Amino acid sequence: MTGTNILFVAVGAVAGLAGLIMLIAALRGRPGESRKSTGLLIAGMMALAFGLVLSGFAIAYSTTKPYPEFANEAAQ
Repeated sequence: MTGTNILFVAVGAVAGLAGLIMLIAALRGRPGESRKSTGLLIAGMMALAFGLVLSGFAIAYSTTKPYPEFANEAAQ
């Protein structure tokens, strides 16, 4: 893993953790009745999804090899 990939995984983990905390805080309130809890629920889900996607793609990018077909097209 390069330094950039580790940075993306760290940012994704922080975003995922923050989203999870927001999600738990929203579920303790009344998400259907309170506007604050509903907004916090939506923001928590979005932040959690962003963190998972960012970390997942950073890990997948660092662990896979490039396809040889695409490498040959770029060289020509």
